[in-house]
Amino acid sequence: MSSSSTRGWVVTLAGTGINLALGVLYSWSVIAKSLTKEWGWSASDASLPYAVACGIFAIVMVFAGRAQDKIGPKIVAAIGGAMTGLGLILSSYASQDNLALMIIGFGVLAGTGIGLGYASATPPAVKWFPPAKKGMITGIVVSGFGLASVYISPVTKSLLGSLGINKTFMILGIAFFIVTVLMAQLLKDPPAGYVPAGMSTKGTTAAAKASARHEYDWHEMMKTPQFYLLWLMYAFASFAGLMIIGHMAKIAGKQLTGVDLGFILVAVLAVFNAGGRIIAGIASDKLGRTKTMLMVFISQAVVMLVFAKLNTVTLLVLGAAAVGFNYGANLSLFPSTTADFFGTKNLGVNYGLVFTAWGVGGVFGSMVAGKIVDITTSYNMAFIVAAVLCVLAALLSFITKAPQTVVVTREIPSMSRD
Repeated sequence: MSSSSTRGWVVTLAGTGINLALGVLYSWSVIAKSLTKEWGWSASDASLPYAVACGIFAIVMVFAGRAQDKIGPKIVAAIGGAMTGLGLILSSYASQDNLALMIIGFGVLAGTGIGLGYASATPPAVKWFPPAKKGMITGIVVSGFGLASVYISPVTKSLLGSLGINKTFMILGIAFFIVTVLMAQLLKDPPAGYVPAGMSTKGTTAAAKASARHEYDWHEMMKTPQFYLLWLMYAFASFAGLMIIGHMAKIAGKQLTGVDLGFILVAVLAVFNAGGRIIAGIASDKLGRTKTMLMVFISQAVVMLVFAKLNTVTLLVLGAAAVGFNYGANLSLFPSTTADFFGTKNLGVNYGLVFTAWGVGGVFGSMVAGKIVDITTSYNMAFIVAAVLCVLAALLSFITKAPQTVVVTREIPSMSRD
C-alpha cells in the first residue's frame, strides 16, 4: 500500500471517528422520552431542540463546506467539535421550565458544531481516492454518524437512569469536546496536483494533458435543474427517516404497550443506518446513483405505509431496521451524486447547499409528527404523509440526470520518481 493510499485511509477513518461522536444527534429519541416523562414536556416541546438542531446543522453545512474548501478541514472540524461539546454542556443547565436554554444549547450551539464537523469529514477523504471508489468512501465516512446511536443510545439511557438529564448532558459534552477536537487533527486534503492511485495520466512530461469534468462552483450549480431535483428528493426522503429516528422510542411505547424497547430500537436503527450508507454507496458505484435512489425511495414508502401495523417486537425491529437502512442510504447517495454531477473541487459548499434539504426534512419530519400525535394521539397520519413524500421522490428520480458533460483541459506536471 502506497504512502498516499495509507494517508487516504487515515483521513477516512478520522472522518468516520468524528462522525461517530457527532452522531449524538441521533440519541435524541431516548433523551426526548426522558423529557416527556420526567419533566412533563409535550411531544412538540420535546421535539423542538432536535428540530432546531437539524435545521441549524443543515444551514451551517453551507458555510462550513465553503470554509473547509478554503482553509482546510482540520480547523473547521476542530471548531465544530468544540462547539458541539459546549452546546451539550450548556444544555446541562436547562430545567423543566427552561426550554429556551435547551434550544440554544442543543439546538443552536450543538447543531452548529455538528454542521461544521460533518461538513469537514467527507470531502477530504473522497479527494484521496479515484472516482470508482467515491460511493464506498463516502459511505464509510458517513456511516460513523449513523452508527453512533449503537453506543450513544445505551450510554445515554444508562446515564439518564443513574444521573439524570442535566448530568448526562454535561458528561456527553465533555467527552465529545475532547474526542472530536483530537480526531480533527488527522484530517488533511491531498497536495495540489495529486492523482489518486489507480488513475493514470497520458504522457510523462510537464506538457502531458488529461481530461476532467467541469468543476462547478456553487453559483453554476444553482443554475442547473439538477440541483433542485436533488434538493427535493433529499428533503422528501429525509422527512421519513428523521421523523422515525426522532420519535422511535415514543413510537415503540405506543405500539408495544408495556414493552420497553426504546433504546434497543434506536440501536437497530443506527446499525442499519450505517449499513445502508456503506452498502448503498458500493451499490451505486456499480448500478448508478439514481437507480439506487429509486429502489431506496420505493422501499421506504412501503415501510411507511405498513409501519402503524408493526405491533409485535419482531415486526417493529424489522421495521426499524428497514427505515434505518433506507434513510442511511440517502446519506451516501446524495453526497456521491453531488460529486458526480458537480465535481469534487467545491464539494464542501456544493453539498452543503444540497444538504439544506436534509435540514428541511428534519425540521418538518420531527415537528409534523409531534403535532400530529399531540392532536390525534397516534402516528398513523404521520406515516402516511412520509409515504407520499417518498413516492414523490421516486417519481423525481426518473427525470434526474447528470448535467451535460463539460470537458476542460488541464496541464499535469511531470512527476519525477528520482
